[in-house]
Parts: sequence; C-alpha cells; structure tokens
Amino acid sequence: MKDCYTTKRLLLRPASISMAAALADYYRRNEAFLRPFEPQREPAFYTEAFQRSILEQEEINASQAQSFRFYLSMREEPEKIIGKIGLNNIVWGCFESCFLGYSLDAEYLRRGLMTEAVNECVHIAFEELGLHRIEANIMPHNQASLGVVRKCGFREEGLAKKYLKINGVWEDHLHMVRLNETEE
Repeated sequence: MKDCYTTKRLLLRPASISMAAALADYYRRNEAFLRPFEPQREPAFYTEAFQRSILEQEEINASQAQSFRFYLSMREEPEKIIGKIGLNNIVWGCFESCFLGYSLDAEYLRRGLMTEAVNECVHIAFEELGLHRIEANIMPHNQASLGVVRKCGFREEGLAKKYLKINGVWEDHLHMVRLNETEE
C-alpha cells in the first residue's frame, strides 16, 4: 500500500492518526449535509479525540488487510480533508470481496471528484489487492451516489430491504457490484 495515491485532482491518503484534527473539521463542516446518509452521531463524534480513536482502529485494520480507508484532499490543498473512501470489511479466501463506502464535502459536489476517487479505489482493489468483487449499497433516492458508481462500472444486483439504519431509520439500499474483469 502506498503512502499516497493521486488522481488528476485528488490525493488519497491512507488513514493516519495525524489526520485527526482535519478529519474532525471535515465532519463538523458537513454535519448537516451528511446526516441523511450516515448513522446517527453523538456530539463526541465531532471531536479530534474521537476521530483519533477511529483513525487508530483504521490503521490497525489496514495493517491486518481487513479494510483500507483513504482520506481525500485536493492536490493544491493537501491538509484539508474533503472526503473519504474505503474498501471495507474485506473477506479473503474464496470470497475476495469488500464493501465500498464514501462521502464528499458538500462544497465539492458535482465536479466528478468522487468518480475519480472511486476509479482509483477500484484500481487499488483489483490491481494491488487482487480482490474479485466490490459491493456498494446505496439508498435508491441517493441519485448522485448511484450515478457515481454507475459511471465507474458497477451494476445493480437487487434491492436490500431495510439494509442499514441511517439517521435512525432502517433504509432500503440498491446492491451495486463491480467484478474484477481481468481475472480468468
């Protein structure tokens, strides 16, 4: 795993406890925007100390190849976190699959940035990690997110009823999948 991945406009940096203040700032700036798409959060979640504990666990998960979380920054503003993307809950053996999750700062929407980040994560998952399958589960009303994964080659496999508890409500999710087509 590299220390930093780049796209045309973005830096994707693996989780590091040194990012705690910038990550807490990201969540505070986007608290209202992210609320309809994420689990309910306690006030402590938005503190640097809480984010440091999350980042510590993410570093452990990466060292054990269980998940890889990357924090997004514009290349010209490397210290400001504007989003996150993760290859989560990696299962090895005969499954070789993971779940994709991401979010982006409200001020950076509709610029194609998340499409860049997802394409880079697909490359990491398939070319570096050798995974076979990436799954993304997205609420049907989240058309922007569905548009991103569709542009990145994900295909719908069905509807998962009451799949995740988002903002206190069990929400249906469309099950989107991308297979590693380079495998035999």
